[in-house]
Parts: sequence; C-alpha cells; structure tokens
Amino acid sequence: MYTKKHSSLLSILFNFTLVLLFLLFSSPVLAERIELDIASSGVRKLAVAVPPFTGSSTGRDIAKMLVKGLDFHGFIRIVDASRAGAGTDWRGIGADYVVLGKASEQGGQMVIEGTLLDVPANKMLPVKRFSGPTSERDDLTLKLADALVEDFTGEPGISRTSIAFVSDASGSKEIYIADVLGRHVRQITRHNNLCVSPRFSPDGRLLAYSSYHRGNQNLYITDLSQSQLTKALSRREGMNLAPAFAPDGRSMIVTLSKDGSPDLYRLDMQGSIMERLTQGAGINVSPSYSPDGKSICFVSDRSGRPQVYLMNLRNGSTRLLTLQGQENVEPSWSPKGDKIAYTSLTGGHYHIFTISVEGGSPTRITSGYGNYESPSWSPDGRQIAFSRKRNGHMELGAVMANGQGERILFRLPGNQSYPRWSPRSN
Repeated sequence: MYTKKHSSLLSILFNFTLVLLFLLFSSPVLAERIELDIASSGVRKLAVAVPPFTGSSTGRDIAKMLVKGLDFHGFIRIVDASRAGAGTDWRGIGADYVVLGKASEQGGQMVIEGTLLDVPANKMLPVKRFSGPTSERDDLTLKLADALVEDFTGEPGISRTSIAFVSDASGSKEIYIADVLGRHVRQITRHNNLCVSPRFSPDGRLLAYSSYHRGNQNLYITDLSQSQLTKALSRREGMNLAPAFAPDGRSMIVTLSKDGSPDLYRLDMQGSIMERLTQGAGINVSPSYSPDGKSICFVSDRSGRPQVYLMNLRNGSTRLLTLQGQENVEPSWSPKGDKIAYTSLTGGHYHIFTISVEGGSPTRITSGYGNYESPSWSPDGRQIAFSRKRNGHMELGAVMANGQGERILFRLPGNQSYPRWSPRSN
C-alpha cells in the first residue's frame, strides 16, 4: 500500500538526488577558485611547480619571473619542476599545483597565458591570458602571477605594487619608488635636502611628501605620471606633515603647527583647510584612515606619552587604543579594517606591533635584533613593510601579518627609511 510514509521517503530521496546532481555538475565551477585562509600561522604553504613556458625562446625566463611574483606572496612554496622528469610526475615531487603556460610573439607584441593544474584533483582551472608589447614581458608575467594568486585567495595578488621610500643614496634624503621585487628604482624628488613621509593617493597616481628644501617643512604633491608639475599643497609656517588621504581621494588629513601646537586638519586636494580635528590636546600627528573612511587612528601625547588613539570622524569622539610600551607611534590601519600596525618602544628597542581596533593585547610582529619602524600594510592586508636599522645601516623589509617570513625586500645603496606601500596597479 502506498502511504504517506512512502511519500515522505521518496521526497527525501528526490531532494538528496537533486543535491548530489548539483554537486556533481557544479564541481568544475567550484574548482575555478581555491580560496584559502592564509592568515593563520598554521596554514601549510602551497607547493607550486612552474615549468618553462612553451612556444617562446624566452619561456624559461618567463617562468623565472613568474616564480618571483608568486613566491613574494609568502604562502607559496616553489618546487623544482625539473624533478618531475619527462613523465610530469607532479605527485612524485609533491606539487599541489602546476602552472602550465605558453607564450607567443609576433610583430613586437606578446601573448602570455597560463592555467593552474590542481594535481590531487587532476583538474584544470580557466586559462588566464594577457597581451601587450614584447618590451613589457615581465609586467605581463606579473599580471599572470597576480591573477593566479586570485585563484588561490579570492583577490588579486600584489606582485605589481610598489614601495615609496626615503633614501640618502644621492647624498641627500630624497623620495624614491621601486617595485616590490626591487626593480625599476626611480628617484622622485631632487630637492637636495631632507624629504620625508611619502604617501600615495588611493588611486596610486599621486605622491605627497614633506620637504625642508625651502627652510620650512612644506607639503608637496607630485603626479607620478609626470603629466603635471610638482606643486606645494601647504607652505604654512611650521609643520606641514604626513598626509593621510581619504579613501575617496577627495581630501586628506595633515598635521599643521601654524597656531603653535601640532594639530590635525582636513584639507581639500588644493590644500585649503576644510576642518580642524584636534585642538589644545597635546601633540597630534601621524593620521591613518580606516578603509571605510569613517575613522582615523593617530598619535597624541595628551596622556603624557605618545600613544595611538582612534577618532570617530562623524562626531569627533576619541579613545585611547594602546596602553603597553614606553612609546607607541606611526600607526597604519589595515586594508582589512580589523587591525592597526604601529611602532612601539619596548625594552629599549623599536618593534612593529599590531592591535585589534577593538583594543586588547597587542601582538609583536618583528622579532630580530635592531630597531624596526614605519609599518605600512600591503594592499591585501597580508604583509607589513618596515624599515630596519642594524649596525647603523637602515634597509627596508617585510613580514607576514602573522609575524612569519620576515625578510629584507631589496638591497640598495645608502640607507632606506619611511616605506609606504602603493595601492594595486591598474
């Protein structure tokens, strides 16, 4: 006899079959992206093999550049593709993924394409293809690297980003820019005087900085495409320091001391004062915007020692964030919005710490000897750049946000300081 019990059982079987069919037929789509939580210190690095690209005499060089771009992100371990032999025994060499790529050149133009082979699942992800002048081969390769990182993490990679910094290589402290792999070093200022605090605009087109070349600490901004001349944003008497661009790129917050004590002001992009944010509460410097533009962190000594404070820009309310350490300065708000990195004087040395925006116990990120200063987040929020001073010499480094993978970014003549990470390249 056909009963309600049988009907219920058939309904369950039918629904189960629908779910099973969905999983079976949707698996290729789901396999198009492997999103990983790589913030945890316990996550094993992905083993990736990158054999030479086919179709071009420069295929081996392309593979080498791709390896540099992928390796920079810190969660990938490159395995030697040549160990797989002619039979491409990827499992035998312990590869989780293999980048299979090819390149072609014609009439001064180049096409570079690649895809990920998921070794355990024996599945291919969609092909990524980039084209442009042959002279831009390395940039095309790094575009591919960032696209492959997006397959792993759900957001584009950062191998094509840059670092602005101060260097004394020319004999004076000038502003420079280099890509994160240490290539294409470019001198931005030629004031033959002290320049400090470079800051990128949110779109990466403009760079602001302070210079003493006219005898006062004035604030300047330059178009990095060099389509416009560098112009002064503020030459007010006293300090004109350290702009923090609003996320929408329409205004900035700077420190001015035109009325005596250094205070925070909001300026428009022409340098006109829109609003005064602090007044009569000690020295207020080093603003950094939250990603949503609703708050800033900054440094004030209103409590007696330099500490990091948060300000709600809607109502002006402030609260103390840091409590530990003899001196806490140079805060930088994470692009993820959840943490703030800063420099702390602890036990006679400066180190980089992070703290939740909700407060609580800070986490020490750097661990080597020497002094670590000027933290700046990568645009994906997974790394922090810094300057490190050892034995009288300063150079730039980076560390993963969980404190692992500390290393020097690149080695250049002279001393480097005040690193500032650029936004992603368009």
